[in-house]
Amino acid sequence: MKGYCDNIEQRTVENDNFRQVLYTGKHLQLVVMTLPPGCDIGEEVHEDRDQFFRFEEGKGVVDIDGVENPVEDDFAVIVPAGARHNVRNTGSEPLRLYTVYGPPEHLDGVVHATKADAEARHHDEEWDGGTTE
Repeated sequence: MKGYCDNIEQRTVENDNFRQVLYTGKHLQLVVMTLPPGCDIGEEVHEDRDQFFRFEEGKGVVDIDGVENPVEDDFAVIVPAGARHNVRNTGSEPLRLYTVYGPPEHLDGVVHATKADAEARHHDEEWDGGTTE
């Protein structure tokens, strides 16, 4: 197994897709995301997985169980399993971030160009246990 090794900041700031799965392991998944101004990921709850967010560019808010947490470059946030959450771009530039799910959330290799694309395909592309390697 090779694992994953890359310049994650560069991969994050160069990403223009709403969501792109970079690597899926048995217990963790690495995903880059870009939210245009005014966009959010959509309020959700992951009952069985924790989620880590790292913000590389932009300004936004991470809502966790009704608490607004302002974020910007270099901020990190952990959302524990069972917490209702949302990530919102409140700035005038794209909000660029990466997230780590434990365990994975999406099919390995999934790319959603837009939020509408992600919403239309999400339930058909939930993680099936497959890994990158």
